[in-house]
Amino acid sequence: MSDAIDVSDRTKFAMPVRNLISLIASVAVGVWAYFGIIERLNTIETNYILMQADVSENTIFSREWPRGNLGSLPADSEQFMLIEHLSGEFDKLLQNIETGKAPFDQQQALTLDFYRQRIETLEGKVEILKDNVAELKAHNGSAR
Repeated sequence: MSDAIDVSDRTKFAMPVRNLISLIASVAVGVWAYFGIIERLNTIETNYILMQADVSENTIFSREWPRGNLGSLPADSEQFMLIEHLSGEFDKLLQNIETGKAPFDQQQALTLDFYRQRIETLEGKVEILKDNVAELKAHNGSAR
């Protein structure tokens, strides 16, 4: 009983064309799916590497920026210059006010006069209210 099959490059076998086409289609779909998965993995890995670089740079930035090790923005420099200028102007104005040489025009005089009158009116009303409260306290104390 010799059931040995002799296989060589001249061996012939018969297969329906429908099976051959479905076999080729299955292999093509498998190859397409494999390379799609590999492409997706490469994309994810590339995004991961780029994100890691961004996170590393962000960590360095968030650590070093508040310490002043990375310099300052041009807007910050401009703000510092404006603050220094306003500080100098404030010092000059304060010195002029203390020496009695403060600039004073008619509009400022009118504004100051308005506020003086308003404050005096409010002070008068506060005094009336204080008198009314004292009178009520006295009245409530004698009614007991």
